[in-house]
Amino acid sequence: MTLMSKKILLLVALFSLSTFSLWATHNRAGEISIEQVGDCTSSLTVRATIVTYSKASSFMADRDTLTICWGDGTCSRIDRQNGPIIGSEGPFPQGEIIENDTKRNIYVATHTYPARGTYAVSMTDPNRNGGILNVNFPNSEMIRFHLQTVYTFPNPQFQGCNDTPVLLQPPVDIACVGQPFTHNPNAFDRDGDSLSYEFVVPLDGVGSEVPNYDFPNEIGTPGPMNSLTINPVTGDILWDAPQREGEYNLAMIIIEWRDGFPLDTILRDMQILVENCQNLPPEVEVPFEEVCVIAGEVLEFEVSTTAPLEEMNQRVRLTALGGPFEFENSPAEFLPDEEEFQDDPNVKTFRWQTTCEHISGQFYSVVFRGRDNFSRAGRDLGLATLKTVRIKVVGPPPQNVVAEPVPGAINVTWDLPYACDMVADNYFQGFTVWRREGSNPFPIDTCDTGLEGRGYERLTSFSIIQEQDGSYFYRDDEIIQGRTYCYRILAEFARTTPGGNFAYNFVESLPSEEGCIRIKRDVPYMTKADVISTSPTDGIVEVCYAPPIPENLDTNINKGPYIFELQRAEGSNPADQDFQALGFDTTLNSLSNIIADICYTDTGLNTEGTSYSYRVRFFTEGDRSEAFSNTDAASTVFLNVNPTNQANRLSWSAQVPWNNTSYTIFKENDQGTFDSLTTTTSTSFTDPDLNNGQRYCYFIRSAGTYGVENITDPIINRSQIACGVPFDDDPPCPPILDVEDICGQDIDCTDPNNLINRLFWDNPNLTCDATDTRAYNVYYAPSPGEPLQVIARLEGENATSFEHSPGDFSIAGCYAVASIDTAGNVSAIVDTICVDNCPQYSLPNTFTPNGDGSNDLFKPFPYCFIESIELIVYNRLGQVVFRTSDPDINWDGKNQGGDDLADGTYVYTCKVFEQRVDGSFEQEELLRGFITILRN
Repeated sequence: MTLMSKKILLLVALFSLSTFSLWATHNRAGEISIEQVGDCTSSLTVRATIVTYSKASSFMADRDTLTICWGDGTCSRIDRQNGPIIGSEGPFPQGEIIENDTKRNIYVATHTYPARGTYAVSMTDPNRNGGILNVNFPNSEMIRFHLQTVYTFPNPQFQGCNDTPVLLQPPVDIACVGQPFTHNPNAFDRDGDSLSYEFVVPLDGVGSEVPNYDFPNEIGTPGPMNSLTINPVTGDILWDAPQREGEYNLAMIIIEWRDGFPLDTILRDMQILVENCQNLPPEVEVPFEEVCVIAGEVLEFEVSTTAPLEEMNQRVRLTALGGPFEFENSPAEFLPDEEEFQDDPNVKTFRWQTTCEHISGQFYSVVFRGRDNFSRAGRDLGLATLKTVRIKVVGPPPQNVVAEPVPGAINVTWDLPYACDMVADNYFQGFTVWRREGSNPFPIDTCDTGLEGRGYERLTSFSIIQEQDGSYFYRDDEIIQGRTYCYRILAEFARTTPGGNFAYNFVESLPSEEGCIRIKRDVPYMTKADVISTSPTDGIVEVCYAPPIPENLDTNINKGPYIFELQRAEGSNPADQDFQALGFDTTLNSLSNIIADICYTDTGLNTEGTSYSYRVRFFTEGDRSEAFSNTDAASTVFLNVNPTNQANRLSWSAQVPWNNTSYTIFKENDQGTFDSLTTTTSTSFTDPDLNNGQRYCYFIRSAGTYGVENITDPIINRSQIACGVPFDDDPPCPPILDVEDICGQDIDCTDPNNLINRLFWDNPNLTCDATDTRAYNVYYAPSPGEPLQVIARLEGENATSFEHSPGDFSIAGCYAVASIDTAGNVSAIVDTICVDNCPQYSLPNTFTPNGDGSNDLFKPFPYCFIESIELIVYNRLGQVVFRTSDPDINWDGKNQGGDDLADGTYVYTCKVFEQRVDGSFEQEELLRGFITILRN
């Protein structure tokens, strides 16, 4: 070897070593975040930010550019944006050196997509850093480092715009052997979307998991003393506790949800440096883990960090990161505003002047981090402790709710302006009005927004903003005289789509205080519609009503005589014109002496077949020209009994103006009297374990209330008596079917006697709770699209097989089996099995059309299940000499003009059309070959 050759080999070796250093021991952690750029109604441009955390000491592997792939088939080379520019070493920023031998690198690029959709935006770098214990150990530097975010363009008209969350907590952290480790990615979503968290295996490419990966708690001794969890709601990570010193990587996905639907998924890859710690981590003290604050108020509290007592000579640093610091409008502060190491203890103040723009249905996370400055042999070995405080900013309650009566309605008002009705970006949507009967003076919990579950009914189906006489206003005209109504108001906030037509991520405020009012009882009240006797012709119903209270009516203005006209209509919800006067009118000159309900017995009714509704028209001053009021109608309780197998299903209904609070079910006993079965708040009941064929009779007794003083309470009414005879209507269990055909077996398919499908099924009596199967229906359809028809009924529970020949030289068709029980009920069909033909078709290559009676015709070998063919035979000049569609062919060696062809070799092509279960289909492979004619 010459000296020059040796030098060349040395240079090649040095270059190889340099190349390995270039790609080795590099990436520790990172993620990709994405935001829309421009008007999201028309722009499909996004800005992607890749943040990587690399090993600072691996300067030979530093990346001033990366390649991002946008998920639409295109990729871009993007430059690093952060850190100083080192003049002589290149024009690119060099990244930001942070603690733990780590550099933070930020790369930003924009991209315009061709259409709305969901895209997997990714970056893949050739190498992770070396020495990671749970990644392809001991060769982790040979594993690619892959980051990925799945981003969705929502429909802006209905769903709004979309930015992914940003992760504020650096993903490189130190843990100690044998001590619990905590971390939180500190995700912040400006759109107010909810987030969820879960661990995943890190990736080394799109859809490709890192090989030879173990979760960190699987290194060492797995078990309860080495557990790793992540809270899916808060993102809190707890590793309790690391058992082996070294570096570990952990990946998680953060899923962004909007109104219950997932939008984006960010993959974060983080690194945990586990050390045999010579010191103890600092202690961080916060006053609470969760707190709620009303928008407009100041949230202020102290946070402190200290080193353990035996380490008094150490200094500590206290920092904070989180969503409240990210707002342009009134961001949070952590004072004093410095991040240097201080003498122990280091005490700082978190202060946030909240505003209405901060209102959210989600908690903001603030992560407070205390770190000490412990070092040994010139090496920074400082430890850190993280404490997370979750903060929720809630909408203030509307103020001064007042309810006032007006004729036939209640006007509800509250203060205008509302504290947050001028919030920016149309975030304030309006108010919802809630009502309940009677008061519920629950204490207001700052974290408990809305009114669900507190007995209030929402009166407005959407947010309203109505003003009247300098107040916000709502008119409630669905009221009943004499009741006490209490109202509360909620403010609603939501993000709106760019056109302002649709809202999402609704947030309710704290509820207002109650505004209550009791309505005067100046009208009659229906109090009874009780079935006394059940009959198709002679049924009896007792009807009662309570007259108005004279003081409430103001009899000085509304003078007597007073006329009460009782009316009746058939059914439980009749139209107004269906009511007819019964001729039972009560006329009173004065109401002062009336102390009991006025009742009437209505006779000659079909109470067995229908319910009846009653109401009273009330006239004053003896004038029937215009009613002072009509009561709301009250119907009798009507019971339906639906018999089934060994049970009766009862259901009942009644349209009444009071609230029926319970129902007692009565059942006839053997002595012909009725016993109480049970009391329920439901309007249905099943009476089980009955004898089929036996008659059972029932009636319902309802109990209700108006919740109004001096009205009968409880209000008791009975239904008619209704009966039912249980019978077996439960279908038996379906059998499980299997079909055996001739395909794949050594059976001659040209013999029609062999074209048989054999059906087998199980006996449901042996595998199911029901044991009354006595027969089977066998069903067949020629193809999957045709209805199944019964082709056989087999008697006996053990008749579990059947043979069927479809005919027409085919075995194709679809089969099903149903079981039949002793009552004639037929089971469901759960399995339909279709059998397909197995076509066979092949051609010989020689025939001898010389008239000797042997091999005179060109014919296929025996074939099966062929519908037709397209055979074309060519001579050496490419001219067609014969063609046919007959699968039997039977060619006699003559050309298309009827003349004998010369002996020799001819070429053919043959399309074969197979007879299949769902039609005729051309065979995928075209038959090609040679045919030799030999006459001599």
